[in-house]
Order: sequence, then C-alpha cells, then structure tokens
Amino acid sequence: MSIRSPQTRSQSRPVAARSGRWNRLVGSIVEAALSPHPVDRYLELLDPMLTWRDLRGEIVRVEHPTARTVRLTIRPTRQWRGHRAGQFVQLSVVIDGVRHTRCFSPANAGSGPDGTIELTVTANEDGLVSKHLARHARPGDVVGLSQADGEFVLPETDPASAVFISGGSGITPVLSMLRTLVSQSFAGPITFVHYAPTRHDVAYRAELAELEQAHPQLDLRLHFTREADDGHFTVDHLDGVPALADADVFVCGPAPLMDAVAAAHADLGISRPLHREAFTLTAPVVVDPDSADGEVRFSRSGATAANDGRPLLDQAESAGLTPESGCRMGICFSCTAVKKSGCTRNVLTGETDVESDKQIQLCINAPVGSVEIDI
Repeated sequence: MSIRSPQTRSQSRPVAARSGRWNRLVGSIVEAALSPHPVDRYLELLDPMLTWRDLRGEIVRVEHPTARTVRLTIRPTRQWRGHRAGQFVQLSVVIDGVRHTRCFSPANAGSGPDGTIELTVTANEDGLVSKHLARHARPGDVVGLSQADGEFVLPETDPASAVFISGGSGITPVLSMLRTLVSQSFAGPITFVHYAPTRHDVAYRAELAELEQAHPQLDLRLHFTREADDGHFTVDHLDGVPALADADVFVCGPAPLMDAVAAAHADLGISRPLHREAFTLTAPVVVDPDSADGEVRFSRSGATAANDGRPLLDQAESAGLTPESGCRMGICFSCTAVKKSGCTRNVLTGETDVESDKQIQLCINAPVGSVEIDI
C-alpha cells in the first residue's frame, strides 16, 4: 500500500523538468533584482498568501472541540506538496513581534497538494504557541508552514492488523493513519486505543464513534485515566486484538505510555517492529548567558567555527556562508534557520532558549556554548 500521490507519466517528465528549471531561473533573476530582500517580503505587502517561495497557510475554520483544544483548518499556498499520514508540519506565528515555530501533526488523512491541513492543538499551560492559537486564532489569519516531514508513517504494504495507541495530543498522527486506511477501503482489522483524563478531553470522540459505527473492522477502545481504575495502559487492553502477533503497532503520546507499550510489545513477541513517535520536551540546560565558549556547527554546509559570542548571522558570514538576511534588526524575519541543538540568547531581550528543532532568527540570536544550526 502506498499513500503517495501517483507518479507523473514518464513522457511528461521532461516538460515538467524544463518548467521547473525555468521557474527557478526566473525566480533567481527577480530576487537578485530586488536584493537584499527576497521577493516574498514585497509580495506579502499586497497579500500575505501571495508568495513566490514561502509556504504559508490561511486559517479558514476555527473550532474548539474541547475546553483545552483548538482545531484549525488551513488552506496552504501553491507550494504545499501534501503529507503522508503520521507526518508533522512546522507552523509559525508572530507573537508580540517575535516569530515562534512549533511542530504539529495533521489529523486529516494523507493527501496531495490540493488538500487542506487539519491541526488540532492542545493548549498546554507552558505552551506559548498552543495557548496563543487557542485564544487568538481566527479565520483569515495567515501562518507560516513547512513541508510535511517525519518517518512515523504507514508501511508501504497493507498491515495484517493495524493497532493504534495514543495518549492526549498524540491522537492526531494516528488518527490521520486511521482515516487514511479507511479512505483506501482497508479491509483488515483495526484497533484504536486512546487515553485521556476524561471523556470530555477526547477532541475526536464523536468522529471516532461515527467511524466505528460505519466500519465494522474498527474496534475503538477509549480509556479515561481519571474515571477508571484501569485508565492507564496495561497489556490487558490489547486482549482480543485480531492477528496481534503480526500486527503493526503505532504509538504516540507521553513517555510513560510509550515505555509501557514498548515493554508490552516485547513481552508479547510481536513480529513486526513497533512504530513510535513522541512529543516530549528536552530536559532544561543550565547555561551561563555570557558564555562565548564552545563551537558553532553549521550542519547543512558542514562548516564549523569557534563561538566568539556574536549573533549567529555574523558568525555564519565569517565562516564563509551566505544565509539570507535583511534588516539585521529582527523585524523582517528573513534570516531564519532551524536550531538543531544548543542554547541561544536573544541579544535584544536577553532571554535564553534551549529548545531544539526550532526556527530562530540568526541576526538577533547569539550562541551560548556549543550550538548546531541548519545552514
């Protein structure tokens, strides 16, 4: 089973390749003429959804299925290439003048470039972006997006039996997988096990019940950790799963759930490997904000440099790299890159940040100790 879009017929590939090269050539010429700012910095003044290179999305629908969640239906710009069920996208919003990026998994079935994106976000107490979206997202808002990524996906061939286990917000990638199998008329058994504090915390409770009623091969098992003694996962929760020994088991959720499922998977001797995805915060790192020690590694180019304390943009240019940049004041957002690891300090506010795999602005962020940046 493949959930990727059908391949283009071979006779059309030369034409598509020539068209792609022509578009890239035109884009390079236009951007060179408008330097130092990329084309999209000018187009967004007319319409933020009118872009040459940037992938963005317009929120077209906002729902609040539970007290702590917000569901966003997003229409992406033409650059969107679609997603495979289980993958994630990076969504960017500007909060108090600062761009913040977080990863969320689409909950809708895997789709091609013409589809919308459905994100259901849980507003965590310490989640700056999730709380902002829950409180302030409105139809018509435009957000930044990345192409879909991630290896937590359905196998290329039909599983003998599919078992999906999730906790809390981990429901979204496995729900996308479930919806994909159903849309493809998968005939094998499917078991969907989900854990939440109460029944009122399940953002897709009604949709799951409808799917179970419409598809006899689907066995829905909901457990509520604050409403029952057996609310937390035990191996007994997999009793009666058809063809369990040869099942593809997918799990996404908090670390205790992931560990318990992994132990049960091993004890049961399931022949297929366990597919897992976790959304967890890294442990806090104690740093000296004034430290200029360590090394800056520019992972994409392979270059390295001793950290001299200056903003990452300056250090990248000193290393012979030419990342895109604009005003160097932190207000144009053109010099962004993904910080893979390490701690950075915002030179305007003095705030430090240790979050990995996060978009940051190179011109206003200096490394504190060793940092890896995707340039």
